[in-house]
Amino acid sequence: MGSVGDNARVIAGRYRLEARLGRGGMGVVWRATDQFLGRRVAVKEVELDDTLSDAEALLQRERTLREARAAAQLRHPHIIVVHDVVVQDEHPYIVMELIEGGSLAGRIARQGPMDARTVARMAIDLLGALRVAHAAGVLHRDIKPANVLLEEATGRVVLTDFGIAQVSGATTLTETGSFVGSPEYTAPERMSGETTGPASDLWSLGALLVAALTGESPFRRDSIGGVLHAVVFDEIRPPPAAAPLLPVVLGLLERDQRRRFDVAEAERLLRLYVETGRMPSTAAGRAGGQPSALPDGYTPTQRDLPVRPAAGPAAPFRGRRRVLLIAAALVAAVAGAGVSAAALLMGGGGDGGGGTPTSSAPSAPQTTGTATGSPSPTPTVTVTRGNTATPSTPAAPDGYRIAKDRRGFTLAVPEGFAREVDGPRTFYKSPGGTFRIGIKESAPDPGGPLAVQRRSDAKGPENNPGYRDAEITQTTHNGRPAALWQFTWDGFSAAEGARHTYDLCWEEGGRMYDVWVSAPVGKAEESRRYFDTAVDTFMSR
Repeated sequence: MGSVGDNARVIAGRYRLEARLGRGGMGVVWRATDQFLGRRVAVKEVELDDTLSDAEALLQRERTLREARAAAQLRHPHIIVVHDVVVQDEHPYIVMELIEGGSLAGRIARQGPMDARTVARMAIDLLGALRVAHAAGVLHRDIKPANVLLEEATGRVVLTDFGIAQVSGATTLTETGSFVGSPEYTAPERMSGETTGPASDLWSLGALLVAALTGESPFRRDSIGGVLHAVVFDEIRPPPAAAPLLPVVLGLLERDQRRRFDVAEAERLLRLYVETGRMPSTAAGRAGGQPSALPDGYTPTQRDLPVRPAAGPAAPFRGRRRVLLIAAALVAAVAGAGVSAAALLMGGGGDGGGGTPTSSAPSAPQTTGTATGSPSPTPTVTVTRGNTATPSTPAAPDGYRIAKDRRGFTLAVPEGFAREVDGPRTFYKSPGGTFRIGIKESAPDPGGPLAVQRRSDAKGPENNPGYRDAEITQTTHNGRPAALWQFTWDGFSAAEGARHTYDLCWEEGGRMYDVWVSAPVGKAEESRRYFDTAVDTFMSR
């Protein structure tokens, strides 16, 4: 860390900067001594953007001082104490208490994931800090493991680095075009330029909890484009290690701010877990194929639902994450092609496919609940060059090709699958028809996807010989209501044998879509892989 020398800087005639501790958001942090009071402190030297004009630099400095002074008014045992805010040589400095101990990020890097009870206690402390900050009108905007300090002597958890915090109603750096924060921990509404508030800090806390439980953010990807897409569009599927606190994690990582957990609800569930070792409710979830704790009304996404073939249990197939060609947009941005952040972000009978509408009641068991995500734009990326906008296409996984169907949709199908048409249904079939991928587009149906699948189930025995073991699950797809129907049947001939069908129905863009895969019951894993890939890569016109 360096030694103290005679040339150590003294700012404001009082604070002697002795050793550099590291770099935080927007500045360098120093170990220092308050020579007036004779105590050790931490001093953050805020770096200003040297590309700004004098007037812009003055506004930035004033904003930094105003928000640092607001943070200095916060009093809570789990918020860093700000002692002083000073300016020297036109640079702001924030003087804070010195916490002897490392950050949560360092703790995770050295020792790996933490146990659920420890994480729950830490989350309760941080929620208390946020309650006080939000009540004072201060938003943190950069909650991440690096900004949580763990005091070595006492184990105290301290939220620090309010240096980029925003006072409600104040002008922010983001409004002048610069992104402030850490993308892996940034709420989707901030990514897409929507109004933000206390709920955005709570999203960041949810991502932090996953990182503490599993070792990394749930939105870690190989590129910034991948991170942005994961935050805004991808289905949120925390790893199995997050299962003990999954109700809170999912409640905080709710894309719809109106449905996101507030401080009180998250704290209530966490305290119950600390006291009892259990969350208050359970439901079938995906944690290595075993039940896991889920909040009341939780609806699993289509990919969370377990494989349930008639031939017996099989390990759930995790499948490939949906990948869009965001990299092209990023390369163009780096090359000065004019790609903006907004452009990057806004942008029955037989096997399945529904049956004839009837008023019959469903016979299949159903699981219902509330959607885990909010409606979001169709997951395309628009790359803007001049006045031209070009929607992206999904990337084909290894062994697949992109089928741009003349009926106006696109999806990835395995190499060697051939296209066939049967009335409104489009099929892509393997040689010999062992595997059949079906797609149907239609007008919206009364009652939505769940009602459609219920009616299809009622007609199941009529349309599918030997129809049995049916199950309908209310779920979501791209944040929109959907319904998954899976069943076993005898196939169209004795030679074909028993088959299992996965069928997902959802509404999007004023149309209803149905994608299904049918295969022999003994090939459930391969069938589920084709199904997940078809659904994940499907794009409408």
